[in-house]
Amino acid sequence: MIVISGAKALTTRGWLEADVAIEDAKITHVGVAPDGEHSRIDGTGMILGPAFVDLHTHLREPGESWKEDIETGTAAAARGGYAAVVAMPNTDPAIDRGEVVDRVVARASAVGQVAVALAGALTSGRAGEEMSRLDEMYDRGVRIFTDDGDSVGNAGLLRRIMTYLKDRGDVVVAQHAEDPALSAGGHLNEGMASQTLGVLGIPASAETSVIARDLELVADVGIHYHVQHLSTARGVELVRQAKQAGLPVTAEVTPHHLTLTDADIRELDTNLKMYPPLRTPSDRAALVAGLSDGTIDAIATDHAPHAESEKDVPFEEAPRGVTGLETAFPLGLAALSGDLDAVFERMSITPARISGLSRHGRPIEVGAPANLVLVDPLRRWKVGSFASRAANSPFAGWELEGEVMATIVEGKLVYGDGA
Repeated sequence: MIVISGAKALTTRGWLEADVAIEDAKITHVGVAPDGEHSRIDGTGMILGPAFVDLHTHLREPGESWKEDIETGTAAAARGGYAAVVAMPNTDPAIDRGEVVDRVVARASAVGQVAVALAGALTSGRAGEEMSRLDEMYDRGVRIFTDDGDSVGNAGLLRRIMTYLKDRGDVVVAQHAEDPALSAGGHLNEGMASQTLGVLGIPASAETSVIARDLELVADVGIHYHVQHLSTARGVELVRQAKQAGLPVTAEVTPHHLTLTDADIRELDTNLKMYPPLRTPSDRAALVAGLSDGTIDAIATDHAPHAESEKDVPFEEAPRGVTGLETAFPLGLAALSGDLDAVFERMSITPARISGLSRHGRPIEVGAPANLVLVDPLRRWKVGSFASRAANSPFAGWELEGEVMATIVEGKLVYGDGA
């Protein structure tokens, strides 16, 4: 038995100062801990809640394990307070058929420190030309489908896929909103920073044109559509209008887009290169407002690890993407002005609902699965070493407020003292 004592816990009855006991992967007591032998975690002055769920993680396995693999990626997730991640399908081979799903699930079961759900590719090989083996993946439990890393540019094909998947009822079609005709050759947001640094920019319309088109398809078909890594004020407004019209739309935003802007790029640091690019201060303000008012449903990391040698090249040659699992909590806390209810809603409860992970994102109560995170929202710490294999973080060296102290997955302490 594990007992977490003295913490303020997010329960089905609201916030309570209580001991929480865990045994056999379930919460067994909320209140006063039972007598007897048990492992104790002192949570005095800390916050206990449902562990986080990441809707957007790149574990790089199979095919690119020099960047990250399931073992190191899930270790990073555990350190960041996550009990579950949704792994993106832009692997080699792509997660586009049952055989690859089986392979990744087996590997995650063997070495994963947290639960790994898979997102399946919408198109075969993520090439945007023909439907992937959707039924094979659905029959194996895949519920989110995306060609993340690329958008599906063929509107007719995407509409056929949406129509095909709609009958299954519990499926999410997620889109990496990028029109390559508009983003081709670009490396930063199109604006003052790109002009000052002499780098070709990517206009906001590379994102918003795809979202606008896709929302028309959603209005036709009626399937749950999820916008990945939203980055523009206009994109926020499109999602807001779609929700007001009653369309089944959700959206996510990354911690780095909530925190940084293109004004922070004063030199060509490749750890500030990602897609979508960092946008303007007004875009960032719109993202923060959209997250606060519920237009944006979730914080998702888009954890995209790369080897040091891959980033240690000229800016134009560097791959896009930054790590994010280990710094997401304090950045999300800051973006939400310290509102812990909102943090758990946007980082745990809603992501679990969107991904269909019913054992996750649940307020604390007796009998619930023991997937929990213990955090100290006031503790300051310096971003240094990483559990991830990669260190391509734009926040390296930063001092952040709010630290994950322990992560429990299915009753097992996977991060924290004694793990």
